[in-house]
Amino acid sequence: MVTVLAAFAVLALVVPALTPWLGRRVFLIAALAPAAAAVLTVAQTPAALGPGIRERSTWVPQLDLAIGLRVDALSWVLALVVTVVGTLVLVYCAAYFEEREVGLGRFAGVLTAFAGSMYGLVIADDVIVLFVLWEATTVFSYLLIGHDAVKRASRAAAMQALVVTTAGGLAMLAGLVLLSVRAGTTSLSAIVDAAPTLVSAGGALVPVSVVLVLLGALTKSAIVPFHFWLPAAMAAPTPVSAYLHAAAMVKAGIYLVARLAPGFALVDGWRGTVTALGVCGMLIGGYRALRQTDLKLLLAYGTVAQLGFLVLAVGWGEPAVALGGIALLVAHATFKSTLFLVVGAIDHAAGTRDLGRLSGLGRRMPWLVVVTVLALASMAGLPPTIGFVAKEAVLTGFVESLHAGPDTGWAWVALVGVTIGSLLTVAYSLRFLWGAFARKPGVADTEPHALHGLGAVPSVLGVLGVVLGLATPLVAKGVEPAANAASIGFAPVPHLALWHGLEPALGLSAVTLLGGTALFLLRRPVEALQHRLAGAPSAAGTYRRVMRGLDRGATGLTAALQRGSLPYYLTVILSVFVAGALVNLVVGGPWAFSVRFADSWGQVPVVVVMSIGAIAVTSAKTRFAAAVLVGVTGYGMSVLFVLHGAVDLALTQLVVETVTLIAF
Repeated sequence: MVTVLAAFAVLALVVPALTPWLGRRVFLIAALAPAAAAVLTVAQTPAALGPGIRERSTWVPQLDLAIGLRVDALSWVLALVVTVVGTLVLVYCAAYFEEREVGLGRFAGVLTAFAGSMYGLVIADDVIVLFVLWEATTVFSYLLIGHDAVKRASRAAAMQALVVTTAGGLAMLAGLVLLSVRAGTTSLSAIVDAAPTLVSAGGALVPVSVVLVLLGALTKSAIVPFHFWLPAAMAAPTPVSAYLHAAAMVKAGIYLVARLAPGFALVDGWRGTVTALGVCGMLIGGYRALRQTDLKLLLAYGTVAQLGFLVLAVGWGEPAVALGGIALLVAHATFKSTLFLVVGAIDHAAGTRDLGRLSGLGRRMPWLVVVTVLALASMAGLPPTIGFVAKEAVLTGFVESLHAGPDTGWAWVALVGVTIGSLLTVAYSLRFLWGAFARKPGVADTEPHALHGLGAVPSVLGVLGVVLGLATPLVAKGVEPAANAASIGFAPVPHLALWHGLEPALGLSAVTLLGGTALFLLRRPVEALQHRLAGAPSAAGTYRRVMRGLDRGATGLTAALQRGSLPYYLTVILSVFVAGALVNLVVGGPWAFSVRFADSWGQVPVVVVMSIGAIAVTSAKTRFAAAVLVGVTGYGMSVLFVLHGAVDLALTQLVVETVTLIAF
């Protein structure tokens, strides 16, 4: 695994140099790294689904830091998602970009490096290594989102994503360090195993640490209220959206929540937090998706909704719900990356993503319609797709949680929220299909250009969603162990199946399909209502106001402190020093004082001379006189050192004072 990670690094450095000769075909070379990682992950299947695989390489021996890697069932699933989708997206890039694209080699190198960082993140078993790779994905995503640096929107979106995810990452680092110190190890698996002991020890340290780690996961996965950076990141090229914002980077937070859930799902506040934020994400994302006219933004807000669904499912901790959550993670990677790549193909062929300008495209691109329908069916939860299997498993798990467990109230909130969120998902899925391909009255039919191979990769991913659904018994062999690794383990993980018979979950699915269809048919009054409510406060607006406030505060503080006056600077420094010392004296008490007049009578004349010199400095008329008088206090200190027997200090003080006086 270390060798594969090194291959990612080497290719990331090599592909920019090859771009002048190979052009956009360089993406095919870059795809070799994730393809090799995918082959390795498949080869590891028997061991990963069994006892697991561990590798450990010394990193910083003086600090006992090592590159600890681990592939178990959960990281195996994530590694497959990251590497397979990464390979296909890089192949897609070879058809998507023009030969004259500015910065093509840099983009290929950064995307390769991102894929390697993401692969390393999901197999990392050391929290320090995990954090380093976590922040590497943040930096690489910043570069990918801001690829078109000429556009102000790209630069602003990249900076917004960087600020939000970095802030969360720093909070996560603090939480991981606190947990590591408390557990006595930096091994992530050992920390999770020791969680019951840590929690039972009591105190506020563990809950606070868990909240800090959750904060990092929530910002990374664009969970409400940190969701606003994801729609803005749609300024990035479409392959970036398909990979980072559907299958890879946003899954990092989901993965971390799933990894920690077995140990901390029963910590006070955990389920309430993931339930409230997950349901809010589903509802806000679904609501906002229904008002978008840009197909890519529609998918972005749909992604916000699906990520809320995911964090709720994998963070609940119960085996039945975790089973659906892991299956949904796989399903989301297939259908959402398919749809983003379809939007890229439409944009290239028609020159627009605006559903108000697209008309009659379905008749001219029938195969792309079929691929889109397959992906939308999985997103909406229609049989026999993997999306249907996942949604049914989650609904069944929450229905069972209503009758058992300590969090029945939150289970009701989750079940109702998932049902309403799924209804909205059906509605915006139909809106996407209608907006992209339907003929609209009063709009001229769109005349598309040839796809030039852009339909191949979406076709593979779209069909994969159906194949995985039909092959549910085979998929279950990998998903069920992963769900076991992401659940508390008080009960066995149920069996994943395409059909469980006539159960309450199937009835709820029928309600979501009928309700979502009705909501789509009533889209005009719904759009009118949303238009009237458009002035409501938003998270993006709050972010902009906070950043403006920080800018103004920094400008004001700088203007107040940086005046160009040396006496003012010295006054500020001395004041802060004195204030800090006084605060420490007050807080550090109680104090016991013992006062002596002098250690010896020889100190008295020296102190008198030093005091006279110090007082005289304040009334000196010339700088030369002031410098000499300051020297008096320094030489007096040398005499005091001698009286105490510190001859070495006295000699040092004499040298310093003499050199300083000569310099003056």
